[in-house]
Amino acid sequence: MTKAEKVDFTIRTLQEIYPEIPVPLTHKDPYTLLIAVLMSAQSTDVRVNQITPLLFERADNPYDMVKLSVEEIREIIKPVGLSPMKSKGIHGLSKILIEKYGGQVPQEMELLEELPAVGHKTASVVVSQAFGIPAFPVDTHIHRLMYRWGFSNGKNVVRTEKDAKRLFPKELWNDLHLQIIWYGREYSQARGWNLDTDIITKTIGRKSVLNAYYRKKG
Repeated sequence: MTKAEKVDFTIRTLQEIYPEIPVPLTHKDPYTLLIAVLMSAQSTDVRVNQITPLLFERADNPYDMVKLSVEEIREIIKPVGLSPMKSKGIHGLSKILIEKYGGQVPQEMELLEELPAVGHKTASVVVSQAFGIPAFPVDTHIHRLMYRWGFSNGKNVVRTEKDAKRLFPKELWNDLHLQIIWYGREYSQARGWNLDTDIITKTIGRKSVLNAYYRKKG
C-alpha cells in the first residue's frame, strides 16, 4: 500500500467502526468541557467523569466557581490527581473569564492557551468539541497509533499533530481524533495489545512494530 492508500484505509475503517462518536468527557457547555479537560491531565476520563458531577453541583459556571476557594475546589477534585495545580487553574481561569470575556469561553486557540493551566492540547479539545472548529488534539493513544501505523516518527506530540494535520483532510479532524482515541482504547492498547483484533495495525502497521510484536509473542 502507498501511504495515501493506508490513510484512506484508516479513515474508512474508523468510520465503519465508529459511525457515531461519543465524546469521552461528560459536559454540558464549553465551560464545563474546559474544566473537565483540564482535570483529565494525567488522569482517566472515567475518574474525571466521576468527579465532575460533584464539582459542577457546587459550581458549573465561572461566577459560581470563583465563590469557592482554591482549597474547596482542591478538596473536591483531589481524586483526579495534581489537585494543587488544577484547583488554582480552575479558580484562576474562571476569574479571567469573568473579567475579560463576560463569563464566556473564548473560541480562539491563542486566547484559551493564555488561561491558567490550559495548554495546547486542552485548547484544541475545547475548540474542536465545543465549537466545531477543526483541530487535532493528540493524546497518548493518538501518539502511539500514529507511530504504529507509520504515519509519524513518534518523537513528540508536536510532530505527531503536524503529521496528522498533513495526512488527514481538515474536515475530518474533529471526528478522526476521537475515533482514533476510541480505537486505541479498544483495539490497540499500550499493554495487553492483541494484534489479531487490531485490524488497522495488522493491515498497515510499521514493519518494525509488527516484527517486535511477533518476537515478543514468541
